[in-house]
Amino acid sequence: MGSMTQEKEIRWMGSSKEDLLAFPKETRKEAGFQLSKIQAGLEPDDWKSLDNIGSGIKEIRIRDNAGNYRIIYLAKLEEAIYVLHCFQKKDNKITLHNRDIIKARYQAIKKQNN
Repeated sequence: MGSMTQEKEIRWMGSSKEDLLAFPKETRKEAGFQLSKIQAGLEPDDWKSLDNIGSGIKEIRIRDNAGNYRIIYLAKLEEAIYVLHCFQKKDNKITLHNRDIIKARYQAIKKQNN
């Protein structure tokens, strides 16, 4: 293998970085590991497409003793991986509140990139 491909930078939208830093320590470590996989062009261990919210949006799913956590991101753009939202998921559905945050931050990226 020749040169390593340049890792994509991560751009944090809104309060997503602060929200992630508020996760429990083990969950944060796991989140960092999963994000570094995406930066290296790999898929996270447990993820799901959220194309119904916006094209190319995906969620990383982390389940641990502290609960269920989600990192919502967009990796299809050349310049960066955008982390749209990080939150603890209380039940099976993404709440309307979280969905609205994801949509708003996604729209902001689309505006930037036009």
